[in-house]
Amino acid sequence: MPHITGSRLRVRYAETDQMGMVYYANYLIWMEVGRSDFCRECGFSYRDLEQEEQAFLAVAEAACRYIAPARYDDEILVETEITRVKSRIVEFSYRIKRGSTLLAEGRTVHVVIGTDGRPHAMPDRYLELLKERL
Repeated sequence: MPHITGSRLRVRYAETDQMGMVYYANYLIWMEVGRSDFCRECGFSYRDLEQEEQAFLAVAEAACRYIAPARYDDEILVETEITRVKSRIVEFSYRIKRGSTLLAEGRTVHVVIGTDGRPHAMPDRYLELLKERL
């Protein structure tokens, strides 16, 4: 059974557009919140990976399918799961919900890079922590 992390947040007024709906790019920000929480539940933070190993998870691909709008003050749940882990690639998928209503689905693909900006292998410790959640 895959491990799913749930991140709760409330829509801020600044996240809405002129029509009173959440501006589309904010869903990608919420995915980042979910991804960061997922990694913390795995036993590390992005900061640990960057500072201890000089390894960075660069976004190589991002997709989001919008199903229903979120509005100011809605309580949102971002469900995050890891769907692929290789030595240099990590993929996450997301479901963004308000109660039982699915608002959006998305995924991000990340390439592990070093300070030189070139692809590197994920350090073993972090690779194993992520693989445990598949």
